[in-house]
Formats: sequence, C-alpha cells, structure tokens
Amino acid sequence: MDIMTIVVGVAGVIIGAGLAYLLYTKLLQKRAEVIVEEAEEKGETIKQQKLLQAKEKFLALKEEHSKEIKKKNRELQSAKDKVKSKEAQLSKQIESNKRKQQEVDKIKQNLDNQLQVVSKKQSDLEKSHQKSVALLEDISGLSADDAKKALMEELKEEARSMASVQVQEILDEAKLKANQDAKRIVIQSIQRVATEHAIENSVSVFNIENDDIKGRIIGREGRNIRALEAATGVEIIVDDTPEAIILSCFDPVRREVARLAMHQLVSDGRIHPARIEEVVNKTRKNIEEEIMEVGKRAAIDLGIHNLNSALIRMVGRMKYRSSYGQNLLKHSREVANLCAVMAAELGLDAKAAKRAGLLHDIGKVSDEESELPHAILGMKLAEKYGEKKDVCNAIGAHHDEIEMTTLISPIIQVCDAISGARPGARREVVESYIQRLKDLENLALEYDGVTKSYAIQAGRELRVIVESEKVSDERADQLSFDISQKIQNEMTYPGQVKITVIREKRSVNYAR
Repeated sequence: MDIMTIVVGVAGVIIGAGLAYLLYTKLLQKRAEVIVEEAEEKGETIKQQKLLQAKEKFLALKEEHSKEIKKKNRELQSAKDKVKSKEAQLSKQIESNKRKQQEVDKIKQNLDNQLQVVSKKQSDLEKSHQKSVALLEDISGLSADDAKKALMEELKEEARSMASVQVQEILDEAKLKANQDAKRIVIQSIQRVATEHAIENSVSVFNIENDDIKGRIIGREGRNIRALEAATGVEIIVDDTPEAIILSCFDPVRREVARLAMHQLVSDGRIHPARIEEVVNKTRKNIEEEIMEVGKRAAIDLGIHNLNSALIRMVGRMKYRSSYGQNLLKHSREVANLCAVMAAELGLDAKAAKRAGLLHDIGKVSDEESELPHAILGMKLAEKYGEKKDVCNAIGAHHDEIEMTTLISPIIQVCDAISGARPGARREVVESYIQRLKDLENLALEYDGVTKSYAIQAGRELRVIVESEKVSDERADQLSFDISQKIQNEMTYPGQVKITVIREKRSVNYAR
C-alpha cells in the first residue's frame, strides 16, 4: 500500500514536472516572440530616425554647397568686371601711347633735320680748320704732328722738372718731420720711464756674526757644507774673509735658495744633513710661492689682465735672472712702460704693446730645454698659453729672427734696445769689452784709404779718418755704409754703433 502510494506520488510529481516544463516552454516562446516584435519595431523606428537625419544632413550640405557656388559666382563676376575695367584702361593707354609715339616721331624727324644742318656746319668748320693748319705749317715749316710732339716734349720736361723739385722738397720735409717726431717720442719715452739700474753679480755674500759659525756650517769632515752644496747646487766658499761666506752660482734662484736656507739654519742653530735637506726643500717651496706673487704684482702694477698662470710664473722668475748683469724683471717692466708710451704717442694699442714688452724675454726663463733662440721660444710659449697673434709676433721678431707683421713689433725691438743701451744698465767682461773695441777699429782699418780709426763712447761710435787724396766725398758716403753693414753682419753688440767717416784736406804754407 505504501509502495503504491509512493509510486503514484512519484508519477504525479513527474507528470507535474513535465506539465510545468511544457507550460514554461510555451511561456518562454511567447516571451521571445514579444521581444522579437519589440526589437523589430524599435529597429524600424531607429531606421526611420537615421533616414530622417541623413535627409536633413543632405539638405544642409546641399544648401551650403549652393551658398558656396553663389559666392564663387559672385567672385567670378567681380573678377570679370575688374578685367573689363583693366581692358578699358589699357585701351585708353594704348591710344595715349599712339599719340605720344606720333609726337616723338615728329620730334625725331626735327632732330634729324637739325643734325644734318649741324653736320654740314661741322664739315665746313673742319675744312676751315684744315686750311688754317696748312697755312700755319707753311708759315712755321713744321707739320702738325711735329709741332704736337715738340710741345708735348717741352711740357713733359717742364712737368718732370717741377715734379722732381716738389718731390725732393716733400721728401726733405717728411724726413725732417719724421726725425723730429721720432726723436721727440723716444726722448719723451726715456724721460717718462727713467729707472735706476743695478748690475747683478754671479756671487752672493752671506754675512755672519762671528767666524765660529763657519765651522758649524762646514761640519765634521765637511759633511754639512757638502750637504748644502748638493741640496742647493751652489758652490759655498768659506775662506779667510772675515764674517762672510761667499755663495757662487750663475743661477740666481739657486743662490737665493741657498742664502735663505743658510740664514734659517744659522738662526735655528741646528745644522746637520737631514735638517739641511728639510730647510732647503721648504725654502725652495717658499721661493716658488714668492715667484708667483712677484709675477702677479708685476702684472697688476702694469695693468695687464688675464695673464696665464704659467706666464705669471715666468714673469716672477725674471726677478732672479739677469741679462749682461741687468735684472731681467726690471728690464722687462721698463720695456713694457716704454712700449706703452711709444704706442700711445703713435696712436697704437698701448695695452698690447705693454703686454708684449713685459713678455718679450720669457724665453730666457723657460723650464724647457730648447736649442731655439729665446725670442722664438718665447713666441711659442706665448702662443701655447693663448696670447694674441700681434703679441706673439712682437715677441718672436724683437731680434729679427722672424718677419715683423704688426706695428707694435718694431716698437718692442726699439724699446728693448733703449733699455739695454742705457749707460750702466749692462755689464760686460773687461777683456771682451776691450776686444770688441779693438775689433771695431781693426775692421775699419781693413778698407783702402783709411788711415786711423777710433772707437769712442764705449763702442757706441766709430770715427774713421781717411786720406783725402784716395777717398772722394762720394766714396766716403759709400765707405760709411759698407762699414756699418760689415759691423752689423759680423759683430754682436748692444744698442747701435754710429760710423762717422772724416775726410779732411789741409793746405799749409809758411810766409817767411
């Protein structure tokens, strides 16, 4: 009974589920049909809307296109009107030009008639002129060409004579004025830059309070003095000179290092090889710092700016260098001031001239070992450290090793000679000085007709006495030039040498 109930219940459930499924399926089908219908209606609506929008857009574009066409038509019509107006103006202009052309043709015809009249008159004049020329030729006995040539030759000769006189007057006046201006500029420059000169020696004297210090400096078995000489490169002479020790060296920097080191050692009291080496190294470092300070001070004093640090160091080293006994830094500063004065008087760049004057001898204080002349080496150093071309050329050309290409180059050369030629500025060895004077006199005696020669003014002038019978005035002029060229080519000398040839004829008689 229970099983049947269960079976009936299950069957009922199954049948109910089937009926429910069928009913749900029909409901879904109807729902789908409704959705499809709604979608179709909605699509139709959208289609109608899009068609309407497309029509509206088409109408708008059509209207805009119509407006554009109307606008183009108006512009085209306006252009046509302008063309028609231009054509009308051109037609009027053409008519006007035709009338003017007719007037010009009439004027041209009148001118042609007048030219024919003038040509006829000119022909008549030419015939009259030919008759006159023929008559003059008959009267003078010369043809027209010969008369022209004679007149031209006479005029040329007269013009040449007048020009020669005028040229000579101009040259004489120019030479006189040039000499006067040159002397004025040189004298003013020397007077404005007058400086004192002190000849330097190759030895320094180290003063001591008593001779007992000499023994301490020498040390046991001479070890202290050997250590000093090895560390400084200076020969130390300890002799019987009271309260003095001689420091001998051709390098003033090493001599100054040795002097300051000895002063510090003697003041400190501790003198032994290790201490000597320490003090010498410290002193050398202080000297290097002082060199830079001296270079900067020199540049500031002269108003020279933007100088490379390597060039500043070279300028400072000049303080401890000498040329023929003349302190190189004082010489360079003097040359710089002279150059500035001369350049200013001549209307040139005074700053560039002063810069070149200060740097013209830097080749003498270079650390580089080179076989080049100091002027060329200085020029290369200046180029290396960024100096301008005119300054570099002035440095390299101040001894004529290269060609002068700027106006300040001869100024540097002249001022260098002025500074070195001052009496007392430089020192020469007595033997070489005497030998140079003898060479000057003997060189002049080699020429025929020279009887005597005298070197005077410390070798600055050579006076040559010649025989009046053998040497004429013209030959005396040539002899002076030849001797000057030979001295210039064969001898070395500071400054310049003046050659004066004296030709004198004396006629002597006695009245008894």
